[in-house]
Amino acid sequence: VQLQASGGGLAQAGGSLRLSCAVSGRTPNRYTVAWFRQAPGKEREFVATISRFGTATYYADSVKGRFTVSRDNTRYTVYLQMDNLEPEDTAVYYCAANERGGIYSGTDDYAYWGQGTLVTVSS
Repeated sequence: VQLQASGGGLAQAGGSLRLSCAVSGRTPNRYTVAWFRQAPGKEREFVATISRFGTATYYADSVKGRFTVSRDNTRYTVYLQMDNLEPEDTAVYYCAANERGGIYSGTDDYAYWGQGTLVTVSS
């Protein structure tokens, strides 16, 4: 499987962006997909994840209520809608996938990673 994240850019605090993760290769409903982010000088951290058919989601406390993860398996795409953005959300955002059922939030739980897309939030 190959993953490609897109949709990053510059936003003002309080604004919104929507990231997309294109899943190519095998049938997308084989994979749990997650979003992670890495800010300058910090470790990569979990943001959100969604189960194979979108029936279950899980969020980091820092984004709960502001970010929404969803997927459209017919379009081979997973989305991260980011609302009410804060300067602290500035980071490179990565999508990742695994073939294990369930919900996982650790970087070690995901075998497949896409390249990142940069999100910058100005105050």
